[in-house]
Amino acid sequence: MASDGPPPENLTGLLGALESYDPLIPDDLTAYYLQTSGVRNPNIHVTRLVSVAAHKFIGEVASDALQFCKIRQAGSGKEMKARGPKEKKLVLTTEDLAAALKEYGVNVRKPDYFVDGPTPVVGRPGKH
Repeated sequence: MASDGPPPENLTGLLGALESYDPLIPDDLTAYYLQTSGVRNPNIHVTRLVSVAAHKFIGEVASDALQFCKIRQAGSGKEMKARGPKEKKLVLTTEDLAAALKEYGVNVRKPDYFVDGPTPVVGRPGKH
């Protein structure tokens, strides 16, 4: 359903705004990940549009994680009494971030184990 006519005014305005927009996520970084994902020679408009979308996603995840943090800390009454009423320091944990990402379909879990590398064998016990 491609049309040969001029693009709509709102699309033209968006493309013009993307040209002058300086994204928070650098163009080089976004272009690198686009190329890693299989996009060959991404247009600057595509690169900046992906940067804006990624920035929005990161902001929403961070906001949701903050809400999970507030809920978690409000639910622990013993900790609030121990800290005192004046101290309202929020501590964002990996669990808060994982809960926020889960709402977007991203599964975050700790690996079952870590493998640093093979352990060198010096000698076998009992053998001389």
